[in-house]
Amino acid sequence: MNDEIDGGVEPTAPVWAAFGDLMAALLGAFVLILVGVIGMQLEASTRLANEVKQRQIETQRRKTLEQALAGPLAAGRVTLVNGRIGISGNVLFALNSDQLQPQGRELLKSLAGPLTAYLRDRDQILMVSGFADDQQVHAGNRRFADNWELSAERALTVTRAFIDAGVPAQSVFAAAFGSEQPVSSNADETGRAKNRRVEIAAVPRPASSARAQTGAQDGHE
Repeated sequence: MNDEIDGGVEPTAPVWAAFGDLMAALLGAFVLILVGVIGMQLEASTRLANEVKQRQIETQRRKTLEQALAGPLAAGRVTLVNGRIGISGNVLFALNSDQLQPQGRELLKSLAGPLTAYLRDRDQILMVSGFADDQQVHAGNRRFADNWELSAERALTVTRAFIDAGVPAQSVFAAAFGSEQPVSSNADETGRAKNRRVEIAAVPRPASSARAQTGAQDGHE
């Protein structure tokens, strides 16, 4: 009798073992899925937090720059649009000239200190861009072949003025755009005056230059 009972029980044992293995496998799969979901959520949260932090940093940068430029902005001598400082060519130069006018030189001196501090805090460099209107330089002008050369020389003049005023030479460079990027119509003198300008913008320092500068600083220490 006992033999018959035992014979009926033994076949059921492998079923329970298989069921246990199946449940263990399901539990493991569930844990893996849960870990994956949590990991994705953490990654998304981290990415969002980094984006928010980056926006806050950029906003703070603009506020800092606006505070540094409060005086010239209030006086209408400069503009600040999307982080780019614009100075009318009439403030800096006489028509078809690359020689700084006294008021232009004083303005650049007043900007040199705040801009140097701004660049140092963010490890950026300053791009000085020269622009012109679409009118050809006067035929009797022997200094400039065209508006490209005029805008280039004006950008170099402002760059040198910043260096003379204390901006580190390795933290500023010049660029020329000629008449190719107007901000206003060239149909009248008012619009052309707006296009004759110099723009100043902080841009990321090239990686190679940043490494070289870091190495030089380490060497001095």
